[in-house]
Amino acid sequence: MAYVRLAETGENLAVGKIVAVGANYKAHIIEMGHDMPEAPMIFLKPATSIIHEGEPIVFPTTGELMHHEVELGLVIGETCKGVPVGEASGMVHAYCLALDMTLRDVQLAAMKTGWPWDTAKGFDGACPLSDALPVTDATALSDLELGLEVNGELRQKSNTNDLLWGPAEIVAMLSEHFTLERGDIVLTGTPSGVGPVERGDEIRAWLGDELSMKFRVA
Repeated sequence: MAYVRLAETGENLAVGKIVAVGANYKAHIIEMGHDMPEAPMIFLKPATSIIHEGEPIVFPTTGELMHHEVELGLVIGETCKGVPVGEASGMVHAYCLALDMTLRDVQLAAMKTGWPWDTAKGFDGACPLSDALPVTDATALSDLELGLEVNGELRQKSNTNDLLWGPAEIVAMLSEHFTLERGDIVLTGTPSGVGPVERGDEIRAWLGDELSMKFRVA
């Protein structure tokens, strides 16, 4: 069973799906060479891509260039569909730290042909997760530092106040397309500084003052 662990209760909450948005930090959009979007890019990662601290990020045989992307993850607390922005924060039960590991060579090849790039984002181990903390103040999610180091070298550092679309807006937009269910994970986008990792690298990531995690690439 794919799950996210709720730190408050120790419960392992089953995850049905991971709904992610891209192109949501201005500096990252620029580094990827894209125009500023009118809406975030939406894609899915299967729940089987989730791993937890202590498990390695196994380099798949289907690609040669894996990139790290650190993100704020939202844990949906109740089923919702077409939820208004003003009510969307109430649908978020907890938040976590996530990595959206990406096979960049596979993704770019798919984009050139116009094919979907699910295999670039959805391979086993492509979504490392931390434990999840309860949301006691939804506004606090819009002012959290997040960062990532590889082998002690700082690669990504930003703040969720740089999101083009904040957590409530993202949940509202996604719920127009999908029914979001309890345990679903929403990934909110990554800041600039994405880059490659290799076998043997150690990734350390953090979100705010209370969440951090380490993963080894194998």
